[in-house]
Amino acid sequence: MQKKKHIALLGSTGSIGTQTLEVIREHKDLFAVEVLTAGTNAELLIQQALEFEPNAVVIADETKYETVKQALKDTFIKVFTGEKSIEDVVKFDEIDIVLTALVGFAGLRPTLSAIKAKKAIALSNKETLVVAGDIITSLAAENNVPILPVDSEHSAIFQCLQGEYQNRIKKILLTASGGTFRGKKKEELRNISVEQALKNPNWSMGKKVTIDSATLMNKGLEVIEAKWLFGVEAKNIIPLIHPESIVHSMVEFEDGSVKAQMSMPDMKLPILYALSYPYRLPMKQKELNLFEVGSLNFFKPDTDTFPCLSLAFSAIEKGGNMPCIMNAANEIVVEYFLNSKIEFLDIPLIIEKAMQTSSFIANPSIEDYFQTDKEVKQRLRLDYSHH
Repeated sequence: MQKKKHIALLGSTGSIGTQTLEVIREHKDLFAVEVLTAGTNAELLIQQALEFEPNAVVIADETKYETVKQALKDTFIKVFTGEKSIEDVVKFDEIDIVLTALVGFAGLRPTLSAIKAKKAIALSNKETLVVAGDIITSLAAENNVPILPVDSEHSAIFQCLQGEYQNRIKKILLTASGGTFRGKKKEELRNISVEQALKNPNWSMGKKVTIDSATLMNKGLEVIEAKWLFGVEAKNIIPLIHPESIVHSMVEFEDGSVKAQMSMPDMKLPILYALSYPYRLPMKQKELNLFEVGSLNFFKPDTDTFPCLSLAFSAIEKGGNMPCIMNAANEIVVEYFLNSKIEFLDIPLIIEKAMQTSSFIANPSIEDYFQTDKEVKQRLRLDYSHH
């Protein structure tokens, strides 16, 4: 069917990274791991390296370098350290596809580096497109590099578009589980604990994504990502709360026909599709039983209680570096909330304030994006260091 694909997996110890390795483990004849990178989790990286025998591993945290190097000294695996190394290893000749499962802004530089090296991108790092969608998409086009979405919603849209390339998209209907606090009102969200916020009803995800999902910021980021991936104006992207998480998104065409992609909520499906595209491969998972599901519900998002979604729409309408400002602020406030420094309801207020007070650049260069991210984060860290 297809020759073996060699994969660089950036962020191999996180939620998407570990699920990607489960997918590869099921299809060892079709996928080989060329590179694994991790931030600080040396123990798990060592374990993964011994099992999957990549050509190289990177541990970004330089204090963990010796640990990893010692553990792998009897293998042929090369060990690198530092964030810069991640940008270098994605250029290896053997690599066919780079799956970016890094969390946050950290995914931007390695993705740029991989695109310039003409590697196919399986994108799980939505912040890359949120921050620099214009630059990333034009660079990918220039280098003739496909960006294959790994987010379940964007994978769904991508799947709905197969065979439809010449047909214009009228609307994208982007579904959301509604997160941990679906149906709650502002009053009920006072004094929410971190533990409560981390209980997502339908998906198993990393901490940052789970909080973003609870504030609906995740959906805001996905609206911006969808705009860049599929060239659809934000006003034609309609978020819907869909508690069952069975329909992963829908596309409406000019004739009024709507296509949906449905499956059980399992991240391994979009991961596998991005890696095996254009083929579909068998996967061990619970099959969708519509008799069991019974009914599918869709509601308008409550943006009074969850203003982050509206902030994302206003950021993308404003354009320039505004989505970058919003994203930087969000990364910091989520970190602060997870460390119990601020309340759940403070999250959108602080982001909005950052959007109002940071310097706006209408036509940012890539350097402007790096600068904006740094400035916004430094300023917020200063503002809240006394808390």
